[in-house]
Amino acid sequence: MSCMQEGELSTAAIHRLIRKAGATRVGDDAVEELRKVLEELGVRIGKEAIELATHARRKTVKSDDIRLAVKRVTHE
Repeated sequence: MSCMQEGELSTAAIHRLIRKAGATRVGDDAVEELRKVLEELGVRIGKEAIELATHARRKTVKSDDIRLAVKRVTHE
């Protein structure tokens, strides 16, 4: 397992997530792909949450913004 971090999320953390989901063996390619997908999704959710906060005339992104952004982004 490679623990070299190329993005915002460490490969070690992603590896732990996949193991937590029940995998007994995890390939480095699977870890890297999930890391990429989660980072892309996180950025999309963050941008949507910023729009929601801005629309509400706030500079602070709140947990409700994130929850609503997740619903909007994952239901596209």
